[in-house]
Amino acid sequence: MNQDKESMARVQDGAGGASQGESVYVALLNDVRSGVLAPGARLLETEIAQRLDVSRTPVREAIRRLEADGLVSHMPRAGATVRRLSYPEIMELYEMRTVLEGTASRLAARSASEVELDELQSINDEMGACGGDGARLFQLNQLLHRTLIDAARNRFLVKSVNAIHTTLLILGPSTLGRPDRAPEAVIEHQAVLDALRSRDGDAAEAAMRRHMEAAQRTRLRMLRDIGILDDSYPEDAL
Repeated sequence: MNQDKESMARVQDGAGGASQGESVYVALLNDVRSGVLAPGARLLETEIAQRLDVSRTPVREAIRRLEADGLVSHMPRAGATVRRLSYPEIMELYEMRTVLEGTASRLAARSASEVELDELQSINDEMGACGGDGARLFQLNQLLHRTLIDAARNRFLVKSVNAIHTTLLILGPSTLGRPDRAPEAVIEHQAVLDALRSRDGDAAEAAMRRHMEAAQRTRLRMLRDIGILDDSYPEDAL
């Protein structure tokens, strides 16, 4: 019920600025990320329209956008459903994320301003101090990665990373929800930031790759724990 109220509030708040279609799209994106709409969940226009207190037209528009993003597919007799990612797709996504964000770190070591470096440090410090506030940790983590990627000064890289991040929403809640993951992530971030401050591109890229690989291992464990991955998948992937 709380999730429904939050989704409705987002749509109603957005009605005065962005179109209702945009607001519904954002609400559904958040529902996918939070796990309210899990892989395989059906997207019923009538139910969503009632839940978000809008007409079916913006819902239809939002579902089309989600389909274009690769988050929704049409299944026989089921209609629009949240996509299920296969094990190879998950591995490929994280491989590309590792390459792209590693490259972004290398570029940022050369191009990030001192102001950006200070901002990155401030965000990571706040992450380290906010305890078990999962929602805030998620927001700060997103902000840190966006700030670093922007500091790379490469618009094509930014576009590619954003596409990867959108698809990763299918996997559900952030890995930072694991009690031990947030402190580890702060330490891993710090290694990247220290390399950026030293203007050492090789070290920055290597540190980011280690960070991405740690996040990938945690994600696979989470998926195994909820039964999405089974024992047929290789243990060395974890």
